[in-house]
Amino acid sequence: MSLFIPTYFSPISQYAEIVHADEVVFEVEDNFQKQSYRNRCYIYNSNGKQLLSIPVKHPLKNQRKATKDTLVENNVAWQDQHFKSLQVAYRTSPFFDFLEDDIANIFYKKYKYLLDVNIDTHLFIMDTLQLNLDYTKTSTYQPKNIENDFRVLADRKHAPKKQFDKYTQMFDDKHGFIPNLSILDLLFMEGPNAISFL
Repeated sequence: MSLFIPTYFSPISQYAEIVHADEVVFEVEDNFQKQSYRNRCYIYNSNGKQLLSIPVKHPLKNQRKATKDTLVENNVAWQDQHFKSLQVAYRTSPFFDFLEDDIANIFYKKYKYLLDVNIDTHLFIMDTLQLNLDYTKTSTYQPKNIENDFRVLADRKHAPKKQFDKYTQMFDDKHGFIPNLSILDLLFMEGPNAISFL
């Protein structure tokens, strides 16, 4: 069993572990943490690293909310903003045209819970990578002493220990190579070959 936090278009480091897992289990009983990959990802645009963040409804002060119960704030047009940002950044990438229609479904669908967004992004990525690996969700919070515990990869301040091979990025001639962006960066640039980088 390999334990992960469901995140929004996860960083490459998370899928580098998922592709080697025998069994993927998503921790959904933990408390939502701000400033994590749970509701954000980073892409590469003409200005460098760009943040895409899903607005969420925060609980009252001193009140904790489980990741599975975190609500999306739909009063902000975040889906339009994110999809347009991806189109502007990657429309001339080698594989954007092949993936655009499938990924568009995520941005046209209305979501109540953040967890549902993240599961849909995971399913899109697994389908694109052509990986047939099911997942389950926790029913109770898992202790910290699990052997294949990759929950730390949801923390954006955590630097992955693994070094990844470089691949061509859209604007690396201007800003150089930016490691561990959203898996989307790798998919739009490498398509089916992305699996070999993971």
